[in-house]
Amino acid sequence: MLEKKDINLEKAVLIGVITKSQDEIKSKEYLEELEFLTYTAGGEVIKRFTQKIDMPNPKTFIGTGKMEELRVFIEEKNIGTAIFDDELSSAQERNISKILNCKVLDRTNLILDIFAQRAQTSYARTQVELAQCEYLLPRLKGMWTHLERQKGGIGMRGPGETEIETDRRIVREKIALLKAKIKKIDKQMSIQRSNRGAMVRVALVGYTNVGKSTLMNVISKSDVFAENKLFATLDTTVRKVVVKNLPFLMSDTVGFIRKLPTQLVDSFKSTLDEVRESDLLLHVVDISHPSFEEHIASVNLILSEINALDKPTLMVFNKIDAYEAEPFDDNDLIAVRTEAHYSLEEWKATWMSKTGKNSLFISALNKDNLEDFKKRVYDTVREIHVKRFPYNHFLYPDYEDIIE
Repeated sequence: MLEKKDINLEKAVLIGVITKSQDEIKSKEYLEELEFLTYTAGGEVIKRFTQKIDMPNPKTFIGTGKMEELRVFIEEKNIGTAIFDDELSSAQERNISKILNCKVLDRTNLILDIFAQRAQTSYARTQVELAQCEYLLPRLKGMWTHLERQKGGIGMRGPGETEIETDRRIVREKIALLKAKIKKIDKQMSIQRSNRGAMVRVALVGYTNVGKSTLMNVISKSDVFAENKLFATLDTTVRKVVVKNLPFLMSDTVGFIRKLPTQLVDSFKSTLDEVRESDLLLHVVDISHPSFEEHIASVNLILSEINALDKPTLMVFNKIDAYEAEPFDDNDLIAVRTEAHYSLEEWKATWMSKTGKNSLFISALNKDNLEDFKKRVYDTVREIHVKRFPYNHFLYPDYEDIIE
């Protein structure tokens, strides 16, 4: 995954499972994404471990034989962190930590850590802190394992339990304070949104690392932070954009991901008000990613959770410059041609048939087909504007009439 070694990166191993609901191909995809998450968080993956099981072990997630193999490798290679692809229960995390004697994280914990690193504004930091507290609350018992080791120690059990309950009360109070703070900021942001006037609102949505911020920079001529890492942008950025003579507001929102922690979905729903209150969604897709259709489904699932799935939407397939179809041998009588072998033109035909005129294929980085993109956005925004202000439509003539 990494192009060069960095001695400052934390050494880690990844652990995933192959089950009836998650086959070998899917497990590999998830682990590749987990490796990218690890790199984003500042880690270097030394090795991936997978085990084929009917269902995860309730005590240690993986079987005893694979756990011993993992323990030996961690000890020999001096690995500091073991990262599991699925969310671990507090009991699993505690049991695994005792066996491996190293830091144990799950996908949720890793994503929360990245969000904590990436949060820039007070609002984003508050939302991440709330998610972390809600994740921590049921796991507090594991933080007192130093008391469990002193079995039979006089006076140890009582104070231990007291300290756990005290911590739980402190965390619950912290959660209540954070929720109150978010509610207050939400009210302020709602007032800000209402003060933006009657301009049409356009929101960029999509999976993480699909190029939303790059597209935002190109269209709005602004300087929104963009990087080839997951969750480069957490804070919603709103810019006034003018295409030809038509002004509208464009917002760049946090990227989505598969297996997004429930705590983050809940705490960031307020940030996604920008999406919920928009007039038009630009669903940006990285068509060069082999699982882009699954990414679309993941985004649509979260859009449905915030009641935004039925909004007018343009599908913007980005990174056409990086798209490569898998080669297919027509002379191979056994091989079966699948979607992985589709040419870009075949994908265009497929999605055009699914969405009609609501699909665009661009490269924000190389600025390929950006004029077509601007025209489609202009036409759609103008249509929304004319419906809202039927007496002002003469201010915005057809796009073709104003091309310089």
